[in-house]
Amino acid sequence: MTGTSSHGRAAPAPTLEQLIGQKLVVRMDGKTPSRSLLARARLGQIGGVIVHSFNFDSTDALRSLTSKLQQAAAAGGQPPLLIALDQEGGSVKTVPSIPPTLSPPQMGKLVSERTAQAQGRRTGAALRDLGVNIDFAPVADVPASTGSFLYSQGRTWSFSPVTTASMSVRFSAGLGEAGVIASAKHFPGLGLATVNTDGSVVRIRATRAAMAPGLKPFKAAIAGRVPVIMLANAVYTAYDARNAAGWSYAIGTTLLRRQLGFSGVTITDSLDGAAHARRLRAVDLALHAAKAGTDMLLLTGGEEGTRGAYHLLLNAASAGTLQDARLLASYRRIRALKATL
Repeated sequence: MTGTSSHGRAAPAPTLEQLIGQKLVVRMDGKTPSRSLLARARLGQIGGVIVHSFNFDSTDALRSLTSKLQQAAAAGGQPPLLIALDQEGGSVKTVPSIPPTLSPPQMGKLVSERTAQAQGRRTGAALRDLGVNIDFAPVADVPASTGSFLYSQGRTWSFSPVTTASMSVRFSAGLGEAGVIASAKHFPGLGLATVNTDGSVVRIRATRAAMAPGLKPFKAAIAGRVPVIMLANAVYTAYDARNAAGWSYAIGTTLLRRQLGFSGVTITDSLDGAAHARRLRAVDLALHAAKAGTDMLLLTGGEEGTRGAYHLLLNAASAGTLQDARLLASYRRIRALKATL
């Protein structure tokens, strides 16, 4: 597992603890990072933190907590944390007081790539000022009808795959120009889903041909070098009759990487709602996703549960249940992503 450093010396092989820790993006429970969470950041037991609106009362408070988290990681000699939130615009804005000032439907109606890119740039600049370095946006899903749950939430750009592709790619580019990582979601497309995958087991039984239009924005995102793609919590029976995209090798590797050529980082959608709907533990889905080769695992349950996920995955890796080659490939992609920050 050795590599070569920039000085020509063999870099030490990552430990199993590093391979597992970098995969985890976890929730913060309170309004200030707990001692436990800071210790996990310092020890490299987490790779990122998702911030929710209940974690801060003001932008100053948000800036303070992101600084504390990064200081802890740096104190332990760890890579920077990915500090994420959902700043799509419209109904989904973790920080209401900052851009985007237009919602995806509003930008979609304008059909102005310049506007979408400017909105992304302004959003990225505001996030970066707050210490947030990854936005779980844009939504790249194409609603199949007004029955789409994402459409009803006001989160989609257009019924046109071409417009959705151009707008979402430009918004991503704007984020990138401001130094913030974009995450196209929810691959391979939730436009056919009429209920939210956070609370229901969603099975999309469409043929591959029927789903092809929904892949266009993701193909455009890959061509535009989007750094992260979030995998959906829906099951797509045409590709994998059993596993949702987040823990499907057929979708996350065969389709996304081998057929479409994506070389960036994959991340699950939040595993907690999906696990509850399936009467499973989130850690069980995290293990399935890791086995399937998904790079990062988004866990939004309490801190105690995400500590348990780290230890369960570490034990699985120690026992050989997780393939070293897949863990190492994910680790290298995550480290390469973080090197761009």
